[in-house]
Amino acid sequence: MRNALFATTAVLMAVASPAIAQSSVEGRVDRLEKEMRAVQRKVFPAGTPLEAEITRPAAPTVTPGTPSGTPISDLTARVGALESQLAAMTGQTEENSYKLRQLEEAFNRYKADTDARLSQAEAAPRPSVSAPVAVDPAPAPVAAKPTAAKPAAPKPAAPGPASEERKAAVAAIERPSTSDAASDAYNYGFRLWDAKFYPEAQAQLKATVDKYGSSSVASKAQNLLGRAYLDDGKPALASVAFYENYQKRPRGERAPDSLTYLGEALIQLKKPADACKVYEELEQVYGDSLSSSLRGMMDKGRVKAKCS
Repeated sequence: MRNALFATTAVLMAVASPAIAQSSVEGRVDRLEKEMRAVQRKVFPAGTPLEAEITRPAAPTVTPGTPSGTPISDLTARVGALESQLAAMTGQTEENSYKLRQLEEAFNRYKADTDARLSQAEAAPRPSVSAPVAVDPAPAPVAAKPTAAKPAAPKPAAPGPASEERKAAVAAIERPSTSDAASDAYNYGFRLWDAKFYPEAQAQLKATVDKYGSSSVASKAQNLLGRAYLDDGKPALASVAFYENYQKRPRGERAPDSLTYLGEALIQLKKPADACKVYEELEQVYGDSLSSSLRGMMDKGRVKAKCS
């Protein structure tokens, strides 16, 4: 009787073991599927998830109590391999998310710092040195993207009333009269500047740029306007005029001149570091096309500004 009981118990355990093992594997598969879907939602929030490719391990690990070589043991081994790959995928996903957060934070810091620097550059005035009085040379134009820092535009002071003697002297300056109205306007401004009637020259040249800004004469008129300010002891206004001529007309006939004189204006405004940057850009943009007179001015300016 006792032996029969033991025999019956052994048979029941043998029959129950595969069922228990299968139930355990099914529970692990259910849990694994839930975790896999969670990982896929995190990795592929808006796309089609990739199906993991699970291969049979070379030497499967058999769960204690599960007979080796049975379908249950084989399935258990493959589920174990899948769990290992899922754990590795989850760890890699968390690491990538952490690195992405670091990159976003670094970019936000960089953007904030750049915006602050640009705001300071826009607010700061741009300086230079006294400019020699000479007729503008005309070097060959070169295409370039202007990058020099823009000077802050000061408000020009209103000129005082001219004396009768001065009015008579200005009236004596002959106005050119040809078929080219734009050139006539510039040449009259040049004659006023050459006669050292700087306020009158400034008004004439500014009106010329405003009226003929799209013509080829605008580059010469804007550059000479800057020189008229510089010769009149107004380097801040001069720096704005030179910068705008270079920025708006980098291919213009007097663009290299304006960049050279901008360095002079910045030295006068006690901004030697900015002047050095201007001379560096002048060399990079126009290089061999610079005339000997402009190159000589640039070399002297670098010495004055103590450029390295």
